[in-house]
Parts: sequence; structure tokens; C-alpha cells
Amino acid sequence: MAGEDCVRKRQSGSATTYRTSENEEMQRRPEGERSFQNASNGRVDVDHVITRKMQLIAEAEQLKPAFMKEVDSHFTEFVNSLVAKSALLDSSSSLFPAPCSEKDLPKAKIVRAPPEHGKIFTARRSLLDELFEVSHIRTIYHMFIALLIVFILSTLLVDFIDEGRLVLGFDLLVFVFGKFPVVFCTWLYMFSATVIVPYSLFFQWAQGYCSSSHRVIRSLFYGMLLTLFQTVGLGLGPTYVAVSYALPPASRFIVILEQVRLVMKAHSFVRENVPRVLSSVKEKSSPVPVPRITQYLYFLFAPTLIYRDNYPRNPTIRWGYVATKFAQVLGSLFYAYYIFVRLCIPQFRNSSQETFNLRGLVLCIFNSILPGVLILFLVFFAFLHCWLNAFAEMLRFADRMFYKDWWNSTSYANYYRTWNVVVHDWLYYYAYRDFLWFFGKKFKAAAMLSVFTVSAAVHEYVLSVCFGYFYPVLFCLFACFGVVFNFILNDRRKGPIWNVIMWTSLFLGQGVIICLYSQEWYARQYCPLENPTFLDYLKPRSWSCHMQM
Repeated sequence: MAGEDCVRKRQSGSATTYRTSENEEMQRRPEGERSFQNASNGRVDVDHVITRKMQLIAEAEQLKPAFMKEVDSHFTEFVNSLVAKSALLDSSSSLFPAPCSEKDLPKAKIVRAPPEHGKIFTARRSLLDELFEVSHIRTIYHMFIALLIVFILSTLLVDFIDEGRLVLGFDLLVFVFGKFPVVFCTWLYMFSATVIVPYSLFFQWAQGYCSSSHRVIRSLFYGMLLTLFQTVGLGLGPTYVAVSYALPPASRFIVILEQVRLVMKAHSFVRENVPRVLSSVKEKSSPVPVPRITQYLYFLFAPTLIYRDNYPRNPTIRWGYVATKFAQVLGSLFYAYYIFVRLCIPQFRNSSQETFNLRGLVLCIFNSILPGVLILFLVFFAFLHCWLNAFAEMLRFADRMFYKDWWNSTSYANYYRTWNVVVHDWLYYYAYRDFLWFFGKKFKAAAMLSVFTVSAAVHEYVLSVCFGYFYPVLFCLFACFGVVFNFILNDRRKGPIWNVIMWTSLFLGQGVIICLYSQEWYARQYCPLENPTFLDYLKPRSWSCHMQM
């Protein structure tokens, strides 16, 4: 009995202690939870649960911006630190550079940084592929598809009203992509020549460089041969074919853009491998490092302009992904067709017959902003995303960073770096950095201006050959306003207002380009010259055609 009394006392004491601790816990709880527990008394109060849930959601929404800002801040610091370390590695030719005296500086200048200290390729997806996994971003893509459907419906309805039947012809597409056999033969010549000539010249130079007693003369000789091939074989030849055969605009674009691409590829191959040969000869290593022809051939098809012997590769090919990207390229072509048919051709066909005045020019520019911006988006999506990703997938090329988030740019400096990463990398490593290597790091502004000038000249060359006339609108916008905005809207400009300014100027620039080039195109159609001289191709026809009419 005494033992049972002791057990009861222990249980009673434990229960008392538990109730006391429970009461203390209740006192520590928030007032809402205490009222909920007292009110429910073992039964669930649905209204209170819903109210409490809404309160928790509101608190989470209040905490989310601060949390995302903190995460973004830490991530930005991490990326900046990583980029700074990478730049530090790029700037040094070795991990532990030996100090050199002033007499050794000219000798040190001759040794270029090896290719491994340039662009680093890594496996990563394209940004739009990641963004399209978010339903909100995918909805924007669906909105553009809906706009295409509206363009198609409006075209079909107008044609049905005017003609009394459905007109399904695509005369404009057939015209601009005409003379395809000539285009294909020209491309086959350019590609075959680029495969054979630069590789053969480099191979012959590298094999005999070590044993040659006149290395400088040998290098100058092979360098002149390569320059002659780049200038005449890849430069004048395709341009002559495009002009003499009177290729239509889109066919000329294919030839000239492939010409520029192959010239840049050949330069990258030689620029990346010559320092390796010089280094191996200096170190007396054998054999001479000459890439295999299969590596060079893969590089010519790979969606990059920076040569490497090996690139990160994906294990498999997703043929469904490839088919989707090519289908999107085809859809973008039809999208551009309906933009020109509905928004551009009716406006400029009529405006070209009117008397030129300032009011008409201003209206033309602002009416051209919408088609200009849509064309800009289509060029970006069709080429930089779909076309390059399709070839990257077929080649299992894993580095898909062909562009960055250029739409978030608050400065033109960042926009130029992120709009077309493929071309920017080539300009940065082979134009900007080599300029600084040759003239010294004190001339960074001159290096930047030279890069802008070269880029603007190449863009204007492409447009002049493809349209058949010289009208340096893009050159002036690029080399003049682009340089000014690059220094005014620099990387120190942060905040949403600068992104708005960037987009506003970009919209206006697209309107100017579409308006002036379209007016010049129709002016040359309405006011042809019987025996045009060379100066007639340089003088804008749209300035005088209105007065004649």
C-alpha cells in the first residue's frame, strides 16, 4: 500500500508539473493562438484557421522582397569576386611571374598570353531556356504568338475583302530568298576554302618554323599569304558574286554574314595557335602542337568565334529540341514577313511618293518604332537563341551563353557586352586586348574607340552590300551616338530610370533605321538612274527623289 501511495504521489506530481509547464507555455504564446485554443476547445475553428493562414501569407510576402534582395546581394558579390579572380588570372601570363627589368620589357611584350588565359568555356544553358520554365515569362512568349495570329488573320481578311478569295502566296519571301543555287555554291566555295587554306598555311608554317633559319621572313611570308586569302578569297570574291549576280537582299545577307563569320573564325584559329607554336619552340618541346583537322572542322561549325581544341560537350543530342528550334526560326521568318506586309510596305510605298518635309519624317520615324522593335526581337530570338542553340545541340556544344540579360541593361556599355556575347568575345580578345597588348594599357579609350569603329564599319559594310546602296545611317548611330551613350550611360548608372532611358533610345534608334533605310529603298525603286556612277551609289537617293516627283 505504501508503494502504491508513492506511485500515486509521483503521478500526481508529474501531472501537476505538466499542467504548470503547459500553462506557462500558453502564457508565452501569442494572444491570437491562445484565443484560438480557448475558443476551439478541441474543435477546429475554420474561420480562425483561414484568418491565421492569411496573416502568415501576408507576413511571408512582406519578408520575401528583403529575402530576395539579400540573396541577390550575396550572389552578386560572389559572381563579382569570381569575375575579379578570373580577370586576375587573365592579366597574368603565369601564376608566379618573374620580375623583369626595364631592358626585358620589350622581350616580355612579345610573349602573348596562352589561349587558356582567354575565354573559359563551361557547360551552361541559354538564359531564355531557363526563363521559359517560368510560367509568367512563357506567357509573354504566348503573347507574341497571339500577335502573329492577329497579323495572319488581318492579312487574310484584307486579301479576302480586296480579292474576293484567300491569297496564300508569299511573294515577298520568294523574292528575298531568290537565286538559292548561287547562294549555295558561293557558300560551298567559302567554306571549302576556309577549311583548306588557313589550316594548310598554318600547318606548313608550324612544321618548318622550328628548323628555319629565317623565322621572321618565314612568318611574314605565310602571314601575307593568309592576309591575301582573307582579303581576296573570302573578301572580294563573295562580294563580287553577290553584286554581279544581283542577289536579292536575304540571299545577300546569307553570303555576306557567312563571309564575315568565316573570316573571324580563320583569324581566331591562327591567333590562338601561333602563340602555342612559339612557346613550344622556345621551350624546345616536341612535337609542334598543331591541332587536328577534325578539331578545326568542328570549330567551323561550332556556335563560337573563339577557337579551342576541345569544348565542353553534352552526352546526348535532343533531336526534338533541335526540331523545335528550327521550327521557331521558320516561324520567325513568317513573323517578319507579316510585319513587313502589314506595317512597313503600305506605309513606305505611299510615303515615298509624297513631298519630303520635317513633319512627314518625324511621323515616319515614330510609325516605324513598332515594326523596328519587333524586328529587333525577332533577330535576337531567331538567330541568337534558336539558330545557335539548334547547332549547339546537334554538335553537343554545352556552353550556350550566346547572350546575357541585355534587356535589364541600365547602360549601353552593359548592353553592348550582353546583346551578342559571341561577337563581343571576339572583339574583346582579338581587337580590344590585342590593341592594348600592342600599344599599352594607357590607351584603353583609344582601344574602345577603335573597336567601335571597326564594328560600325563592318555593320555598315553588310547593310551596304545587302541593300545595294551606301546610306551610313547605322554607322552614324553606332559610331557617333553609340560611342557617346557608351560614355554617358556607363556602368555607374544604376536604377530603373536608366533602363527606361536605354529602352527609349533603343526604340528611337530602331525607328530611325527602319524609316530611313526603307525610304531609301523605295526611292531607288521609283527614281532609278540609267547610267549610275560610283558617286550615285554613295549619294542618298531619297533626298532628291521626292523633289523630282
